[in-house]
Amino acid sequence: MTAASAMHRSDQTIVVVLADIAPASCMWGWARIVIGPQSLMAMDGVRFAKVLGSGYEGGFGLKPSSSRQGLFLVFHTALAAHDFVAHSTLLKSYRERSRELCLVMLRTWSCRGSWDGTALDLAADKPLVGPIAALTRASIQVRKASAFWQHAPPSQSALDGVKGIQLAVGLGEAPFLRQATFTVWDSVDAMDAYARSGPHLEAIKAAAQHQYFSESMFARFVPLSIEGRWKDRDYG
Repeated sequence: MTAASAMHRSDQTIVVVLADIAPASCMWGWARIVIGPQSLMAMDGVRFAKVLGSGYEGGFGLKPSSSRQGLFLVFHTALAAHDFVAHSTLLKSYRERSRELCLVMLRTWSCRGSWDGTALDLAADKPLVGPIAALTRASIQVRKASAFWQHAPPSQSALDGVKGIQLAVGLGEAPFLRQATFTVWDSVDAMDAYARSGPHLEAIKAAAQHQYFSESMFARFVPLSIEGRWKDRDYG
């Protein structure tokens, strides 16, 4: 990064929270999804926020998980993001009520499209070495949802055991129509090898040809930190 580009680089920082809510707190967990992002947007430094459900066992199918969920939080500054991680009473509540919790702090180096009309600021250069993270999300057109879901399961199940992947989770704002995939990879090459081959490539081509989405966003990130536990794997 040059001195000139560093002066104009955004300080926007993203925090992804993945939580597996304990059975005794399941109603609390469902309430977070019902309440939605309004309370999150009231926190200091938050520009954009989403409360997300997950597929069964954190996967990608249509069957929802009864316990796994996530937060996607965009902060104006790194200071605000770090303050949330260190001092947020909401995050403390998640920690106390979760069997597993994983925190990922990110900076965006590539973003195409938008989420509810919001695009992410570029806050990092493309990394020369890994790891990297990716978010793919879409609002699926109702009349084309069935066709989309013919392509989605093979593409997403191909993530199981794929070389170079560290973490993969299916997230969504609403079943069937507003879906997202968040992944962390060893390197750009590992991510590209998956994206440009097999069922995933076929799904991308089909989505473009048939215009399945009314809105979509494809974002790539530099992970600043990954800590915690998710699906029986320790991070950090």
